[in-house]
Amino acid sequence: MQLSTLDIGIILLYLVATVVVGMIISKKASKSLEHYFLGGNKIKWYFLGLSNASGMFDISGAMWYVTIFFVYGMKAAFLPWLWPIWNQVFVMVFLAAWLRRSGVMTGAPWITFRFGDKTGGRLSHIIGTIFAVISVFGFIAYFFEGIGKFASIFFPWDLTLQLGSLSIASENVYALILIGLTSIYTVKGGMYSVVGTEVMQFVIMLISCAVIGYIGWTAVSAEQIDAAVPPGWKNLFFGWELNLDWTGYLDSVNNKIQQDGFEAFGALVMMMLFKGVFASLAGPVPSYDMQRLLSTASPSEASKLASLTIFVLFFPMMVMVGGLTVLALVYLKPELAAMGSNLDFETVLPMAIERFIPTGFKGLLLAGFLAAFMSTFAATVNAAPAYLVNDLYKKYIKPNAPEQTYIRYSYLASILLVIIGIAFGFFAESINSLTLWITSALYGGYAAANMLKWIWWRFNAYGYFFGMVGGLVASTFVPGLFPDTAAIYLFPIILGMSLLGCLLGTFLTPPDDMETLKNFYQKTRPWGFWQPVYAAVKAENPQFEKNKNLPRDIVNIFAGIFTQLCLFIMPWYLLTKSLPNFFLAAAIFAGLSFFLKKNWYDKLED
Repeated sequence: MQLSTLDIGIILLYLVATVVVGMIISKKASKSLEHYFLGGNKIKWYFLGLSNASGMFDISGAMWYVTIFFVYGMKAAFLPWLWPIWNQVFVMVFLAAWLRRSGVMTGAPWITFRFGDKTGGRLSHIIGTIFAVISVFGFIAYFFEGIGKFASIFFPWDLTLQLGSLSIASENVYALILIGLTSIYTVKGGMYSVVGTEVMQFVIMLISCAVIGYIGWTAVSAEQIDAAVPPGWKNLFFGWELNLDWTGYLDSVNNKIQQDGFEAFGALVMMMLFKGVFASLAGPVPSYDMQRLLSTASPSEASKLASLTIFVLFFPMMVMVGGLTVLALVYLKPELAAMGSNLDFETVLPMAIERFIPTGFKGLLLAGFLAAFMSTFAATVNAAPAYLVNDLYKKYIKPNAPEQTYIRYSYLASILLVIIGIAFGFFAESINSLTLWITSALYGGYAAANMLKWIWWRFNAYGYFFGMVGGLVASTFVPGLFPDTAAIYLFPIILGMSLLGCLLGTFLTPPDDMETLKNFYQKTRPWGFWQPVYAAVKAENPQFEKNKNLPRDIVNIFAGIFTQLCLFIMPWYLLTKSLPNFFLAAAIFAGLSFFLKKNWYDKLED
């Protein structure tokens, strides 16, 4: 692609401004580990919420959303349940407050808070740290794959490197450069730099989304869209079979659907619902969203942060996705058809920008996408070293070292994690393969143990340890045993192996110390199966009341899931010119939002 001097200037100005702002803010991070990783719990919740939304607005995810909307039409609104994306709703409704009441720095010491600091608790603490680090490697590889593919299409220079017999492709060189720039201010400034730059980046992304949405709305008519897509593409509802035949429209899309393994769409949705309940009850994985929740000043602010992530992220992001998709459907089909069986759907997004965005705006949009990448990558890199430095080095090796020593080791840990994550990225097949492995296999190994830790008093430290070990082993080896099976359908096997480890570890060892359980229960106040612990607490403190909010929380979860779904489909209905459906979805969204205001927001407590 040939970028104008103006576009290149805008991009370079953005990159310089981001690094400068991040470095200026970084001075606040050097006081202590709490300031480095949590911002001293003094950053306003709405800034953390915008930062979290920006961190979830990543370039790899945007390319994936455009791919699934192009291929599956309105039914693509359900496919983010693969993550499952509505785990944010569970976090908003009750898990954010439960997590924040612990007062810890990362997810690993939370395990000690829950299970104690004896042998079993320490084993659980270590396995939680290992899972966090492995997931970070997966996410860095995911970002590496996405930003490299994106940058190599847009930037005009071939940066292929030949180091003796080793050849590094141009897209990988671009990824290395952008990751290096982002790492500079992230490693130096910790949470302060991450949040400060992400708020700036989110503003750029909002402008980018508005520009793309406007172009998509004005350049495409309803008749053009109807002529470009097969029957059923604009229908949100589905039966057991997908029944979406692209023959005569773009035949290679049928191969994509078959490759994904999503023809039995009803079975897929049922599996996503099954997985979603377990994975969402497990709570946030030990990554940047957990780090944001722990950085808030109070439990109620943690809940507000989660809601802001939902309400400010999805609508603008889906405006961008919808605008680029309709442009690609109407105007790019000849180029896509010419690729034949080699069609790479992950290039649809950059191709649409190259073709339709005018000079000047193109530079702004590319800066916006770079902002999306940099914000997500920075958030992940900031969260990761806490597990190595705070949860391993400080806890087990040097508990009384000076704060500056811990911060220096945090710098080193960040750099090492980035290098190893990049190495994983070199061997990744595609964004989609990484997405499915992270969401279905890796999270499958996480779900059972981390769901039971909230709701069952008898579930002990050894149960957690063996459940997580079983899950990690299963998520590593089970996909290789079924190479032709979509990863989502392997979730029950991985979950079952993890659950077996949970139950064996729990019932073959004694319960955890009652004092530890009482401390956790009184602080966290979860609902679930806690009757023996509740009775012990009540005997000491007759004023204590158990959490009776389960029925209300269930209702709010359903309301939150459908609210989130509306935020997906409203922009897509608007940009496909399905205006009656848009207004219906908007009315449902308004009603559900009002309900959540009364039944959730107004009843928040610390």
